[in-house]
Amino acid sequence: MRLLLLLLFISAFAHAQLPKKVSDAIDKVEPKCIAWRHQLHQHPELGNREFKTAKLVADHLRQLGLEVKEQVAKTGVVAILKGGKPGPCIALRADMDALPVTERVPLPYASKVKTQYNNEEVGVMHACGHDTHVAMLMSVAEVLTAYRSELKGTVKFIFQPAEEGAPDGEEGGAALMVKEGVMENPRVDAVFGLHIESNIEAGTIEYKPGAFMAAADFFSIKIKGRASHGSQPWKGADPIAAAAQIINGLQYIVSRYSELTKAPVVITVGKIQSGVRNNIIPEECTMLGTIRTLDSAMQLQVHEHFYKTIRLIGEAAGVQTEAVIDTKTLVTFNDPALVNRTLPSLRAALGADRVKEREWVTGAEDFSYYGTKAPAFFFYLGGMPAGNDPAKAPPHHTPDFFVDDSGMKPGIRAFCQIVIDFLK
Repeated sequence: MRLLLLLLFISAFAHAQLPKKVSDAIDKVEPKCIAWRHQLHQHPELGNREFKTAKLVADHLRQLGLEVKEQVAKTGVVAILKGGKPGPCIALRADMDALPVTERVPLPYASKVKTQYNNEEVGVMHACGHDTHVAMLMSVAEVLTAYRSELKGTVKFIFQPAEEGAPDGEEGGAALMVKEGVMENPRVDAVFGLHIESNIEAGTIEYKPGAFMAAADFFSIKIKGRASHGSQPWKGADPIAAAAQIINGLQYIVSRYSELTKAPVVITVGKIQSGVRNNIIPEECTMLGTIRTLDSAMQLQVHEHFYKTIRLIGEAAGVQTEAVIDTKTLVTFNDPALVNRTLPSLRAALGADRVKEREWVTGAEDFSYYGTKAPAFFFYLGGMPAGNDPAKAPPHHTPDFFVDDSGMKPGIRAFCQIVIDFLK
C-alpha cells in the first residue's frame, strides 16, 4: 500500500503543470518566437545551404551561454544545456531547410527568395513549416536556460539541415548528423521531435505509438528496348509498353503481395520520360517513383517483389531493365514505453482533450535515424487557425501552404513540459 501511494505521488508530481516561472517565461518569449519565425520565413534556405539560418541560431544559443557546435552535418548547429544537477540527457530536434517552391501566400513576411536548384531558377519557401520548428526550439532553449539550476540532467538542442533531402551528390540530414556523432558526447537517453501541420487545429497534438511515419524509398527504372517505326512494333521492342506493364505489376505488389492489415504499402511512379514523337517507338524509357512502407520486414519483401516484377516483365517484353532503390528514410518509430511516459506531460501542457492518437502517416521523416540510437518520440503539432476546415487547408510542399503563429506557443509548452518531467 505504501509503495502504491508512493508511485501515485511520484506520478502526480512528475506531471504537474509547468512551474509558474517557466510558464511566465514562455509567455514572455512568444513575441520573440514569432519574430524569429517571420525572419526565417522571409529568408528561407535550401538543404545544406542554411548558412544564415544557422548563424541566427548559433548566435542566439551562444548569447544564452550554451556550449555550441556549428557545421555539424555541414550546416547543423548543436547546443548543450547542462542542468544544475546530474541526470539523463534528453535531445530535442528542429529541422531548418526550406523547399524549392515559389510562395503564393499574401503575407507581409512572404518569401521573395530565388535561387538555383537542379540548374533552374526557383523560388524558395518554408512550405513545410520548418521555420516554426527552428523558432520554437530557439525559444525552448531560452526558457530552459533560465531554469537550468533546477534541471537534473542535460538538454541537447539539435538544429538539423536538409531534412527534405541533400542536393544531388551530397550527404545530409539526420543520417549524416547521426553518422557524425550527434547522439553521443553526451549520449542521448531519449530524443523528441515535432512537426507543425497545416490541417490540425492550433493547440492540438496528434501522435501514434509504434510505427508512425513511413520509410521512404526512391526508385529509378531504366528500360532499354529497340527502336522501330510506330506502325511496325513487331520490328522493335517497345520500352513504353513494357513500362505500362511494369506500372501495373508494381500495383499488383501492393494489392496482392502485401499484408495490408498489418501495415500500409504505397508505390507511386511519379515521372516517366520517353520518346520524341507520335510515330516512333523509342529505344529507352525511364521512370522515377517512391515506395512507402510502415513495417521494416514488409519493406524488404516489397523490395524483393519490386526487382523480381521488373526483371520478369522485362524478359517477357524483350527489353533490358535496370532498377535501383535508394532508401531515404527509415520507419519513424515511436518507442511505446517512451510514448506512455510522455503522454501525461503533453496532456499537462495542452490539456487532455487536446492530445489525440491518430492513424499511420505515409509521409516520411528523417527523424527516424535518431531512433536507431535512442528511444524516440515524434508527434504532430497543430498550426491551423481555430475554426478552419481541415479539408480546405493548403497541403504541405505547396505554394499556398500556411500555418498560423498561434500554433507555436503550444509547441514551446509541450517541449518544456517534456524536458522538465523527463529530467525529474
